[in-house]
Amino acid sequence: MRCPWCESSDLYRRYHDEEWGRPSRDERHLFEMLLLEGAQAGLSWSTILNKREGYRQVFEGFDPARLAAYTDAELETRLGDPRIVRNRLKVYAVRRNAQAYQRLCAGHGSLRDWLWRWVDDQPLVNRPRTLQEVPPRTALSDAISKALQTLGFTFVGSTIVYAWLQATGVVCDHLQDCPWHPDHRP
Repeated sequence: MRCPWCESSDLYRRYHDEEWGRPSRDERHLFEMLLLEGAQAGLSWSTILNKREGYRQVFEGFDPARLAAYTDAELETRLGDPRIVRNRLKVYAVRRNAQAYQRLCAGHGSLRDWLWRWVDDQPLVNRPRTLQEVPPRTALSDAISKALQTLGFTFVGSTIVYAWLQATGVVCDHLQDCPWHPDHRP
């Protein structure tokens, strides 16, 4: 049986089965997911998942160099686009986070290398039996959140960071009985 949180729609099931919890080392994907998790703050993930393609179009495929150079006028135009969540702080965070991403890469090589160093390049595989056993944050997400904030990122609180770690497979929180848990895959 799949993790029960994904059973509300086909889109959610596909996301669960094909992406969530699978270790990602794709630089653009890691950056995209960090921005999307921040956009999700205070909302349901289904809201963001349903707008994901719109986000990709509005924010030019999450090209960090392009996003870092956005002018206020370009951000204001995007605030009017119904394909994304039109929250001023979140829209302006895209530019700020792209600029912070550039600083991170200048000092650490890449987001991928920086992130995976936190776990010695190996996913942390948990074995929760119920959704109640999955924490909203951990000491790891606390530390990564603080490090990201120090670099200038915003919308990267510990709960958001933990969701990012789960989404990108740095942490696996598929329920132990889920067929997508690594214990059940070859």
